Amino acid sequence: MLDNIEVFTQSSIKFDRELKIYFDPYKIKNSYNDADIIFITHSHYDHLSIEDINKVKKSSTIVVAPSSSSSLLEDIGLELLFVEPNKSYQVGCISFETVRAYNNNKEFHPITNNWVGYVINLNNTRYYIAGDTDMTQDNIRVKCDVAFIPIGGKFTMDAYEAAELTNKIKPKVVVPIHYGSIIGSKDDELKFVEQINKDIECRILLKI
Repeated sequence: MLDNIEVFTQSSIKFDRELKIYFDPYKIKNSYNDADIIFITHSHYDHLSIEDINKVKKSSTIVVAPSSSSSLLEDIGLELLFVEPNKSYQVGCISFETVRAYNNNKEFHPITNNWVGYVINLNNTRYYIAGDTDMTQDNIRVKCDVAFIPIGGKFTMDAYEAAELTNKIKPKVVVPIHYGSIIGSKDDELKFVEQINKDIECRILLKI
């Protein structure tokens, strides 16, 4: 389920399959220019980086992003699909759902911004990329096989809340993200791993 998947920095993820799919490209070291689809969860600089989009895009790339990001992407010169939370979409041969992503009691990711995570359906596997979020009434209902969950704290869930969400939604595999750069450390990774139910495989793809 994780073959040919990389996690770069923060929540920057690449699926290198039949299609090349990126999520929130950020601090990309190489100019790949191979993206078929780029998914953006929200407009913060470490998730929507025009510099990094330019390193992975090609002329036929489709960018999927929340409607609130439209002004930041209008000059990118690519096909755009703007989405709203808690809806289903199709882009090319890929079906996906959006999940509202927000903080409960912090000001960084207000619910009113309509920012999102994504559940992507690929080869009969459901991948949940949570975006920047706390555990919420929206994401505790997610059904997925693989979950990419932020654990760094302050702007998102901390390691303990992330583990609680993971244990509630019960993916087969979980990958912690959003730590080791701006905030969050190896200690948070270790705390998260310790709290995960033993029947959930935890895979570390983010190298720090």
